[in-house]
Amino acid sequence: MTRHIERPRLALSVRQPFAELIMRGVKTVEYRSRPTRVRGRIYIYASLGRYPRADEAEWAQEFGLDDIDGLPRGVLVGTAELFDCQGEEWLLRAPERLAKPVRPERRANPVWFRPFG
Repeated sequence: MTRHIERPRLALSVRQPFAELIMRGVKTVEYRSRPTRVRGRIYIYASLGRYPRADEAEWAQEFGLDDIDGLPRGVLVGTAELFDCQGEEWLLRAPERLAKPVRPERRANPVWFRPFG
């Protein structure tokens, strides 16, 4: 019997290098200005936005990222389970990287969006 795995409906926009760190299981808390009621498996969207170069260089060194400019942007990079929220701390676990990054069908928003029709 094959098990049908429902794909996530929502995507969370996260700037690089933090989307990559979520996929590696290093970043397990996403800090946002408000709590969320969303629970379950979500897509992680590596947004197009960038941080200042100096900050990116510092994080690259801190987390051992060789090519921060080569990280995917503007695509869904994987999924993670958002399993709890403690105020402004959104707790993530069980990241799963997509075989290859996928461009969403719908336009991304700064926090949540539905990537597919």
